[in-house]
Formats: sequence, C-alpha cells, structure tokens
Amino acid sequence: MTLSPDITDLLARARADLRMGVPVVLGSDHGLLVLSVESLGPQRLADVIALGPDVDLVLTGRRATTLKAPAYDGDIARVALPKDATLEWVQAVADPADDLSHPMKGPLRIRRDGDAQLHRLAVTLAKSARLLPAVVTAPVEDAAEFASDHALTRIDPDTAAPRLGASVLFEEVVAARVPLRAAQNARLHVFRPEDGSEEHYAIEIGHPDRVKPVLARLHSACFTGDLLGSLKCDCGPQLNAALEAMGEAGEGVLLYLNQEGRGIGLANKMRAYALQDQGFDTVEANHRLGFEDDERDFRIGAELLRKLGFGSVRLMTNNPAKIAMMEKQGITVAERVPLKVGENPHNTDYLATKARKSGHLL
Repeated sequence: MTLSPDITDLLARARADLRMGVPVVLGSDHGLLVLSVESLGPQRLADVIALGPDVDLVLTGRRATTLKAPAYDGDIARVALPKDATLEWVQAVADPADDLSHPMKGPLRIRRDGDAQLHRLAVTLAKSARLLPAVVTAPVEDAAEFASDHALTRIDPDTAAPRLGASVLFEEVVAARVPLRAAQNARLHVFRPEDGSEEHYAIEIGHPDRVKPVLARLHSACFTGDLLGSLKCDCGPQLNAALEAMGEAGEGVLLYLNQEGRGIGLANKMRAYALQDQGFDTVEANHRLGFEDDERDFRIGAELLRKLGFGSVRLMTNNPAKIAMMEKQGITVAERVPLKVGENPHNTDYLATKARKSGHLL
C-alpha cells in the first residue's frame, strides 16, 4: 500500500505544523520535541519547560555571534533555557528587532556537551518553513510513543536529513500563452515541486532553439520590488529590463523563482528591512537574524532549464554565484550578459554592499 505519507509528505506536514505553532518530534528512541520560536505561545512554552531541565533555545551560529555567545556546535548554539524564561525573553534572544534598545540578553548558558545533530536538523527544518531560524527543543525518551500520545508529526532524522539537503524534483503542471507588454509571443510554464513547497515559473519568449545558448535570466521573486515598485532594491527594473531585452531579441527564457528575500521569505525579508532602518546593511541584517548572506537554491534554476530542454545559456546576471552554480549543475554559461539597471538614491548603499560583500559585478 502507498497510502501512508513518505518522508517528503511528512516534512511538508512538519513545516506546516511549525508555522501554526504545533510541535513536531524528531527521532524514534531518544528524540527531540521541536517548536518554532516565531509561532510559540506562552502555554506551550510552559508545557515544554515542565518536561524537564534540558530545554534549549537553539540558534544559528550567525545569531550567536551577534549575541556574543560561543557557538560550541559550530553552525548552531544550544542556549539552556532558564526555568523562569518567559515568551518575551525567548523571542527577544531569537529576534534581533530590539537588540539596539535592549542589548543585554544574558547571561546565556551555552551547552557544549552531547550530540547536537537533532538540534541542527530542527533549525534546518525551521529555515525550510521560512520561519525565523530559532527553535525551542526538549529531549523525549520514547519519541515514537510521545508523538503518538500527543498526535504530533514525527520525523525520522536518518531519512529527513539527506532529503532536506537534496535537489527537489519538479513537474510541469501547465503552460499557456500569455501576451506581455514586453513580448506578445510569450508562454508561461508552471512547475510544481514534489515536496509541496512553492511553485516556480518560466516565461518563454518566442521559440528558442534548444541547441543554441538561450538568452536567460534567473529572477528571484521580489514582492516589494516587482509588484510594488519598491526603491530599496533593483529587482523590479531588472525583471522588466530582462523581459524587454528578450522581447527585442524575439526569444529568451526568464525563470521566476519563488525565493523571496534571497531565500528567507517575505516575513524575514521585512525583518531584515527593519534592521536596515536601524543602520545595518543587507548582509549584516541577514546575519543578525541568523541567516547566511544568501539562502537561495540555484539548483532549482538548472533543473527547470533542463525540464525546458536547454543545456546552455547566455545568462543575464551580475552575480558570479549564479554562473558558478549553473556550471556546477551542468548548464553551460556561454556568455554573461550584464543587467545594470534600477539604481536610485534609496538603494545606492544596498547595491554597493552587494558588490563589496557578495561579489556582484556592479
């Protein structure tokens, strides 16, 4: 029978649970109860603290550095949760929104003994749910029984860990003609991933020859720039300029990838914007939140290009990382086509930071 959920289904369920504030369980024997800090409520926090003395607030190494706390586990830090910890304290340690007005968070007791693999997996799961990368955890002796008793989703770490890091497979759902201002001979392809995450789109202009390098752009979704005309970034002008160039050329393909905010999601992107208003640049803001400079998965772009039948591109980008990832994934980049548009007084510092810290060719 194939009616039971597999690991892909269970991970999708676990992401939804965490977003709603419902705990999930990792492991089968000695396991870990996991709750997202972002969706945590006071009663569930009290219930978790009541489970025993080994309750932790798990942060990324980036966030720990901001708090001047040692990340003994390398990429994460396990902060022992005080018995009298309030929800306000937990969220203040995890979320940098009030760091400047209330800089003293400690003293923090950081655990350095024991295996942190399940804690690391818990943070990765929260990230994949586009949540703040911080979780509250508590050890549970019989994870399978605990999950069953409380009707919680349980994840086997041995099968989940490689799945979370693996490339996602896509299926094309539908394609239809969509005349655009920039190109009337356009078709929109909708691709749906097998893991239940965001759909991604391809806008094909004309009828590009699959044998020759196609004029292409990998464009990450930007709600504020693409739809609202935000002046804080150059995304909207880049989107329009790329489509116009393809329209003038009579052919091309633009991949519209739902990886908002360099892969951290719109809510976290707005958190980063709020930190930028406090004086931090875009990279510093991501780090203070607990993210890396760029959390996007460019393997998705390579997969969609292959699905469309393209093996080589003339890539419209200022980002060398996109070129390197395309080449690494077997897509030949025959030419880099610069796309320098959209600079204005509101995003000059942002563009300078991308060039200085992220290597963009601006």
